[in-house]
Amino acid sequence: MGKKIGWIGTGVMGSPMCMHLLKAGNELFVFNRTKSKASSLMEEGAAWCNSPAEVAGNAEVIFTILGAPPDVEEIILGRDGVLGNADPGKIIVDMTTSEPALAERIARDASAKGVEALDAPVTGGHVGAREATLAIMVGGEKETFDKVRDILNVMGNNVQYRGAAGAGHHTKMCNQILVAGNIVGAVESLFYAYKAGMDLNEVIDVIGTGSGASACINGLGRRIAEGDFNPKFFIKYFVKDMGIALAEAKRMNFSLPGLALANQFYISAMAQGYENLGIQALYKVFERMNGE
Repeated sequence: MGKKIGWIGTGVMGSPMCMHLLKAGNELFVFNRTKSKASSLMEEGAAWCNSPAEVAGNAEVIFTILGAPPDVEEIILGRDGVLGNADPGKIIVDMTTSEPALAERIARDASAKGVEALDAPVTGGHVGAREATLAIMVGGEKETFDKVRDILNVMGNNVQYRGAAGAGHHTKMCNQILVAGNIVGAVESLFYAYKAGMDLNEVIDVIGTGSGASACINGLGRRIAEGDFNPKFFIKYFVKDMGIALAEAKRMNFSLPGLALANQFYISAMAQGYENLGIQALYKVFERMNGE
């Protein structure tokens, strides 16, 4: 018998993740600010709710995957949000890439109400969401994690408990820091290949199997080679993530100069109007810097 699951946030990542839960036999209650983005889920049997409060009232476990920390704060902690309308014993799982300190606050406020809360950001992109191969990193009480582990396993193939509240987000920051460095390297490598008159796909065929191999060169690099800058992960959201990591580093009193440099490149991309393109569109910034 499936569970009654609430899902808030049916965007590029959220929609396929929610669909896996629906097709696994769970009863889904969904909300999204733009109702049309939940239409495919409703066609498969998900019940539409008119507010986060209504989702919380119907579901045993409520998932959120939103754009940024202010959205998380409003949807979970706001006046008509999830926590204020969740009965004791219910579980809130926030899968947004958000701030560790906010996850700690949600966990404290939830505990005071007898509600359980986890932070569970993901990595693997749209393909991972679609194919249920996401890596999911979870912070919160271990007992709560054990209660929802089977649900998380429906959406990902690498589900890891990372520690107390906020630990999931700290782990996701480690991922984003690594991606930031890798994508700059991939872009510079491919721009070098272009200037040297080489075929980008042929270069990737070689270096994508050697010591420089990475998801950035083999995945995003192929898209650069084809001139495909459509988003699977928006530049504007990546800038948000890097900002969180830099702020956390400042709070912990250490520096991340490589990340700070990558962040400046992406701020330049935002200034050039690329905020709604995929993160591989950093290549276009390097083109412009070099007069192409």
